[in-house]
Amino acid sequence: MATMADIRNGMIIEFKDDLWEVVEFLHVKPGKGPAFMRSKLKNVRTGKVIENTWRESDTFNEVRVERRKMEYLYRDGDFYIMMDTETYEQIPVDASLVGEQDKLLVENMEVSLLLTPSGKILGIELPVTVIQTITECEPNVKGNTASGSGKIAYTETGLRLTVPFFIEAGDKVKIDTRTLSYIERAN
Repeated sequence: MATMADIRNGMIIEFKDDLWEVVEFLHVKPGKGPAFMRSKLKNVRTGKVIENTWRESDTFNEVRVERRKMEYLYRDGDFYIMMDTETYEQIPVDASLVGEQDKLLVENMEVSLLLTPSGKILGIELPVTVIQTITECEPNVKGNTASGSGKIAYTETGLRLTVPFFIEAGDKVKIDTRTLSYIERAN
């Protein structure tokens, strides 16, 4: 069992009957009352981020996880086929383990496969940014500038995001995989 003092970034814990990765945390020692900790947790399976407050008396189970570099090859029905870049072994990953991250996967992309010490696949971990091509967006209208709210665009994988007005169909854009938001135009 681990306690509040054991928490660190990147740690994976069992919480609410699921596996969560600690994204960030902050120890708080108020002038009055006991110390506590605020944390942001990301669901390993779905990628959903929640906030939680821990007291000193709270305990939880830490899960040891191995990250193995893989290359995403293609989708085959309910499975995503990943290839180990060292042994060239192909491993099918169930679509339910990929979850909402499927809209960020592009063929030949490098990802990390999360495995328990016994070899059970927990999910995948994407790089912080990905580059995708815009396939559909509203046309540019004269008078629109780079500032403002932006317009809706769709990428090659069907991801819907808000981009600046100057982005057009065919442009490559860099996307933050944590927030699913536009960062910049890619070369």
